Amino acid sequence: MAKIGIYGSSFDPITNVHLWTASTVAHRCKLDRVIFLPCSSKRPDKKLHISDEHRWNMIEMAIKGNDKFVADDYEMKKVGWEIATYLTLKHFKEQFPDDEIYFIMGADLLLDIGEGKWKKSEELIQENKFIVMARDGINMLSAISKSPILRNADDGQTFHLIDKGLAMEISSSYIRDEFNKGGEPRYLVPDKCYDYIKAHQLYR
Repeated sequence: MAKIGIYGSSFDPITNVHLWTASTVAHRCKLDRVIFLPCSSKRPDKKLHISDEHRWNMIEMAIKGNDKFVADDYEMKKVGWEIATYLTLKHFKEQFPDDEIYFIMGADLLLDIGEGKWKKSEELIQENKFIVMARDGINMLSAISKSPILRNADDGQTFHLIDKGLAMEISSSYIRDEFNKGGEPRYLVPDKCYDYIKAHQLYR
């Protein structure tokens, strides 16, 4: 039985922080594989800044050479109203029926789920396992205890909380702004992605 982490994000662009986070989570949680899952550009709550083709190309460049990292375009191909994390995890559990599936997310998203803001929040928590990364200013244990949705599913197996060393806040939006304003975010993205962004004049 393998342990697989599903790592969803816009990846607009993928950054060295994404890679470092995925590598650290894989090491600490003994994951055999991390699936990078770029979101759909058709979601009404997301405004993406480059095409799906460019995002996908850079993800593949960034993860090349790491046998634990793979990319999957399952959500990228979906229209916005068909997407729910509950359905996404159901898809991967069906795809890998003999493996353990974990959803990797930040503590800020845990708060949203606990407040019932996600589709099928209760079913999502009751039927899945999560690796939750620290975010500055969020007490994850307190968040779980304050939410009936979260605390009633807290059986010691549902949440793997990573509370130290994973709160780096360099975001894709910061990197986009740097490119747009003529800054130099060279060492915040993989070298091949940096060259690709420059060659295609992205984020201008």
